[in-house]
Amino acid sequence: MISVAEALARLFALVAVMPTETTPLAAAAGRVLAQPIRATRPQPPFAASAMDGYAIALADPPAGTRFRVIGEAAAGSAYEGTLAASDAVRIFTGAPVPAGACRVLIQEDVARHGNAIVLRSAPPERSRHIRPAAADFAAGYEVAAPRLLRPADIALLAAMNAAMVPVARAPRVAVIATGDELVMPGQTPQATQIIASGNFGLQALLRQAGAEAELLPIAGDTAPMLKKVLGMAQEADLVLTIGGASVGAHDLVADITAALGMTRSFHRVAMRPGKPLMAGRMASGAMMIGLPGNPVSAMVCGHIFVLPVIRAMLGLPATPAPETMVTLAHDLPANGARQHYMRARIAQGRAHVYEQQDSALLTLLADANGLVVRPPYDGARQAQEPMPCVLI
Repeated sequence: MISVAEALARLFALVAVMPTETTPLAAAAGRVLAQPIRATRPQPPFAASAMDGYAIALADPPAGTRFRVIGEAAAGSAYEGTLAASDAVRIFTGAPVPAGACRVLIQEDVARHGNAIVLRSAPPERSRHIRPAAADFAAGYEVAAPRLLRPADIALLAAMNAAMVPVARAPRVAVIATGDELVMPGQTPQATQIIASGNFGLQALLRQAGAEAELLPIAGDTAPMLKKVLGMAQEADLVLTIGGASVGAHDLVADITAALGMTRSFHRVAMRPGKPLMAGRMASGAMMIGLPGNPVSAMVCGHIFVLPVIRAMLGLPATPAPETMVTLAHDLPANGARQHYMRARIAQGRAHVYEQQDSALLTLLADANGLVVRPPYDGARQAQEPMPCVLI
């Protein structure tokens, strides 16, 4: 068995970054920017008023100063003339500041009488209420890649006048559940069968990470059936199998994928849950990860291995699942020889680790929002001790 860290390193070595495609800005949220984008103009492109009020040419007028209102400037509509010292232009937020103006008097600080205004009190020296041209960004400002595009990034790219965005193509992932004991949700299982669940959980996890995940038919425990279903994954960038990766008589994934030309990278990892994990490269060029058949184990491996792989395929840094430090709410016994990802409920920074860690219990996984990480041979831990945790 190899360590979790070594397994991740070998997985990252198998990753091929997805090619670039172009998408409309409106469809770019949640995608990964594949190439830098530069602004074609500054923002704002002109000195603009930051308040509703009156633009004037005097820098520090005293209280009682009178100005003649000679025009108006609104957002999208500039006043074309030049201001004299006794002039004022009615101006609104976002409007271009007229030539000669050096400050804006806010409307609450003046009294208007027809076409004239009178300053009630001297304005603060620093409060000029003018946003200079390029105050936000200059022409040529660059948004670097790779970058996972959040809503705020979409707003920035729009202001930069980027109508089309170069993004990494979504990885195509084929998800294959294996085993004669499985039937799809909605079907009527026989007395010895169970409902497939890990494939649906992984599909949701993959889609949330920005991948296109397709559920292929369940592959029964025969070589012809497994070969047939694997043959449906020829267009995939990543093939995920669930189950059949252990060493039992009905665990056929390792042998069949090898017979189909897969170059294996590793098989079995020193972790729990999730020891029977394998990976390699298929003859088609696709990356392959063989996950444990237990749905909890498959989902934990999805968080620890598959999500970092998807991020790397999208061009993001090849890094492990992010960890945060939490405080134990109670004592924990010593850990064994494998790195243990313990389901826990995290509340206000405190980790309530479930006493029962049976990897068959999906209810606990659904209730958990974190995996407390126990290194191999980690000693007994006391309440209030800090521990690393992967939030899920």
